[in-house]
Amino acid sequence: MQAFGSHWMRWNVGSTMSNAKPPAAGSSVVPERLRVVIPMLNASAYLPEIFPALAQQEGLSPAQVLVVDSASDDDTVAQCRAWGAEVMRIERAKFNHGGTRQRAAEHCSDADILIYMTQDAIPNGPQAIARLAAAFDDPAVGMAYGRQLPRKQSTAIERHARLINYPAQSQTRTMQDAAALGAKTYFCSDSFAAYRTTTLREIGGFPLDAFFAEDQIVAGKMLMQGHALSYVGDAEVVHSHNYNLREEMARYFDVGVFHNRNEWLLNAFGKAEKAGASFVSSEIKYLLAHAPLRLPEAFVRTCLKYLGYRLGKMEKRLSVGAKTYLSMQPFYWRRVAREETK
Repeated sequence: MQAFGSHWMRWNVGSTMSNAKPPAAGSSVVPERLRVVIPMLNASAYLPEIFPALAQQEGLSPAQVLVVDSASDDDTVAQCRAWGAEVMRIERAKFNHGGTRQRAAEHCSDADILIYMTQDAIPNGPQAIARLAAAFDDPAVGMAYGRQLPRKQSTAIERHARLINYPAQSQTRTMQDAAALGAKTYFCSDSFAAYRTTTLREIGGFPLDAFFAEDQIVAGKMLMQGHALSYVGDAEVVHSHNYNLREEMARYFDVGVFHNRNEWLLNAFGKAEKAGASFVSSEIKYLLAHAPLRLPEAFVRTCLKYLGYRLGKMEKRLSVGAKTYLSMQPFYWRRVAREETK
């Protein structure tokens, strides 16, 4: 369970937090040289929520929002342009979590701060973006990420995961925290994350072929080069997923692949050996108090997560077809298959 424990903390940062000081309070207005980047694909259902929430952000104009659209089939592009956002269109087959974000960063080369969001992350309150950007008042901070709140329709299992991963208290982590926190040191999520562009360029930008967890790779490199990672607990978005059992396993398959391909992160930061057991213990206590009938489901999910992770760790032994079936990123593996047949 040791390897699984370290992977577990990649997605379930427990209540044990670093003693490092939280980010200093800063301006409550979005800086002028800031851009918000949102990759989108058939996002029409989310736009009635995200546009009003973005419009409420103090100091943010629609012109500061860049939508990277992967050839949507619906009216996503028309709605975004009508609202006032800039739209960059790319071929769907060429979408890549790391490469697409890097392309957006190069397009926004005049920005001092880049905030990346996903199309289903809804800012909570008018200062969400400004508070996240204020983390860079500390010159040591290269990257910051905000709190993710569960949606109202979230199950108790998902609500617990969000509460554990994204607590109310802020913190700033550096490489010095690695001995105590292990893999938790570089935990972050660019469902709502900000990057200082000079620091992002310093570490080489986003990895161009990262099909998953590009945010973790960037955070790890920044920490290793002496920069700090800030978690801003009062910069909030509403963002959660009620994955079904197959999706849960697929997500952890991808985590296993990520760890298999990026062992340098685990070598540099160490592993959180007891993390898996700690999370399960916390989940049991939470479900006993709030939703005891969910306990059997939680047990099944734990088994599927572990199975998915172990399969991901042995990806080199699997065919591309098997990886396409097991992964939550089938488009990536289809592209790999096309390239192999050339």
